[in-house]
Amino acid sequence: MTPSTLEALPTTLDYAALSREELAERIERRKRELNAVILGHNYQRVEIQEVSDYLGDSLGLSQEAAATDADVIVFCGVHFMAETAKVLSPRKRVLMPDLRAGCPMADFVTGEALQKLKDRHPDAAVVAYVNSTAEVKALSDVCCTSSNAVRVVESIPADRPIIFVPDRNLADYVAEKTGRTNIIAWDGYCYVHDDLVLDELDRMKTQHPSARVVVHPEARRELLDRADFVTSTAGMVDLADEHDELIIGTERGLVDRLKKRYPLKTLVPLSGAAICGNMKMNTLAKLAWCLDHEQHEVTLDESVRAGAERSLRRMLELSGGWRPPTEEEAALEDAGVRPRGCGCA
Repeated sequence: MTPSTLEALPTTLDYAALSREELAERIERRKRELNAVILGHNYQRVEIQEVSDYLGDSLGLSQEAAATDADVIVFCGVHFMAETAKVLSPRKRVLMPDLRAGCPMADFVTGEALQKLKDRHPDAAVVAYVNSTAEVKALSDVCCTSSNAVRVVESIPADRPIIFVPDRNLADYVAEKTGRTNIIAWDGYCYVHDDLVLDELDRMKTQHPSARVVVHPEARRELLDRADFVTSTAGMVDLADEHDELIIGTERGLVDRLKKRYPLKTLVPLSGAAICGNMKMNTLAKLAWCLDHEQHEVTLDESVRAGAERSLRRMLELSGGWRPPTEEEAALEDAGVRPRGCGCA
């Protein structure tokens, strides 16, 4: 931030008192000044989604940001997501509107605890769901998303044990799909998806008998067994394009986004209580303050960042999709040359 910009910022501005329109204008102006890109996760408040340059899931958003020429990434999500953006864009500054926005599921496992489990199972491969900290990713062999977890596990020799962190429900889903009996699942879970229950599904099916049911694989198996589709948030977006009636078993933020996109369709949440309070900690006022003051920055120790990148790169190579730029490509980009092949495939 330049001295002139600092002088121009009011020191006593009450951001919470500004109107939605005033905040949006302020955000747009500061975004241009900083050459920033705003990433909005599918579970964010609607007003955050409206000012975001990209909407999607955590890994996809980080890939989009890495492929831009932005100098600053503002990640409206939770902490592990901003870390992933930093892993894939080490030369960009990564900010969060509220550093307290964490993920209880990611916090179920620490690097120290994972290392102890690895020591007890030295022959096991470690698969880390992307909903984990950079420290955990750095200690893992490969990462996975909810959409490619089955493919990642199938790439590992069948006789090799697998430590799967941190989501026990996704691990159970993968075990059922692959037939693998040697998966050591960490006892973590997403409280939003783990709390979805059959009683809620029965009630919604009574109200919407012709609706198809789609559930996120972070939910329990008894619920997945009753679903017509089990897929990631990105998959849910695709299904909403194809179907006129859906009961959607995931966080309400995605449902709100889809209802706004398709106002004439019947798209209803499986549970009205499926709300992630951590995601909702980000507000328009906090986003405006974050841009004005260039706070709060997410940083990583380089050894952790590089280790996490290796695990993500292995996953992306398995998927045949986007890859982080090499050091040579990154150096060219720093020099103002956009290397061919850098970005989303």
